Amino acid sequence: MGLCEDNLVAWFETQCHASARTVLIPVGDDMAQVSLGDQTTALITTDMLLEGVHFDLSTAEVEQVGYKAVAASLSDCAAMATVPVAAVVSVGLSKDISESNLKALHQGMVRAGDLFHCPLVGGDTTCWGSNGPLVINIAMLSRPALHCAPVKRSTARVGDVICVTGTLGGSLSGRHLTFVPRVHEALTLTRLVPIHAMMDLSDGLSTDLPRLCRASGVGAHIKAHRLPLSEAAQAQPDPVTAALNDGEDFELLFTLAPDHLGQLLKNWPCPAPITPIGEITENSDILISHPNQPAETLKRAGFDHFIQRSLE
Repeated sequence: MGLCEDNLVAWFETQCHASARTVLIPVGDDMAQVSLGDQTTALITTDMLLEGVHFDLSTAEVEQVGYKAVAASLSDCAAMATVPVAAVVSVGLSKDISESNLKALHQGMVRAGDLFHCPLVGGDTTCWGSNGPLVINIAMLSRPALHCAPVKRSTARVGDVICVTGTLGGSLSGRHLTFVPRVHEALTLTRLVPIHAMMDLSDGLSTDLPRLCRASGVGAHIKAHRLPLSEAAQAQPDPVTAALNDGEDFELLFTLAPDHLGQLLKNWPCPAPITPIGEITENSDILISHPNQPAETLKRAGFDHFIQRSLE
């Protein structure tokens, strides 16, 4: 049996023996939270993008790739409703890369960071031989918001409503290079109502929802007809499958008490819509139901680095 990304992360969790006084949120969430002393904490995450897996330079501009690299890490800040502070980048380059392309790559990174006052403060540059692939690794630093603690994926409650921001599916039509991380939306959500659990949708709802449920020790039941379909998803032969599995939506997946949903929808000020798509259940089953059909187990068919290789 081949490696599975979630099983590997679960094993890493068993190997982390850091003190709970120092590491407040360990391996397994969108960001780790560490204590810096004097009641000061910081959150950190890292993301690596590979040419041929996360982007294709035959169809994407180098500047777009730089933007996506930083935006993906900013989405992790949104996933926990934290405030971006700074980023560092490490890149593996072909020695044939031109100066203009290298500057364009940097400009894309800066453009993403500037959206949230998050500067690029350093990093490392290395080179392969000729025609080596482009590899980008971003380390992102954030701080807790003043109005709430970081929102984890392990604190969903039975009976919670499951919601998503924006629309789902069809990322390969170009949105995976142009999305705006939901940092403002996450901070707005947590100011309006208590959010129990949250993460961002990077690998597809069918893969990411089970991760949230497993971390929280709960199950879920979603309604297929409630999924907010993007125009690109609606243009595909099976729009619901696209919304479940395409990945790289970089929308927020979150849960809250049913009593707070009406208040949230009434006072929601952001252009990106909020859609309730189901509820958290007591058992561990992850179910989906279609109109006039019995509920069935949600098949996990989103992205997994160890199971499939595809351009995202």
